Amino acid sequence: MDIYFLTISLFFPRIVLLALILMYPQLYPNNSVPQWADLILGIFVPRILILIYIYQNMGYDNIWFVIHLIAAILAYSGGGRETVRRRRRRFEAA
Repeated sequence: MDIYFLTISLFFPRIVLLALILMYPQLYPNNSVPQWADLILGIFVPRILILIYIYQNMGYDNIWFVIHLIAAILAYSGGGRETVRRRRRRFEAA
């Protein structure tokens, strides 16, 4: 897997998947995920799809897998200072 794919997909997973499939299909990661699952996961949960790609190509004992797993947990748990501030403000207004 390309270092650019791994780095940029950390921040913009949908954009990277779309750019690779449209502009550079030869660089798209090798995988055994069915085409329909590629499409569904790429639209709804692209971070999970990228984790699958990293697992199939590099294994789970790779630092990139751990970094992307942490990013996925943070992104899908809604964590972050700004989110907590918005929730607090919404509950105070109600």
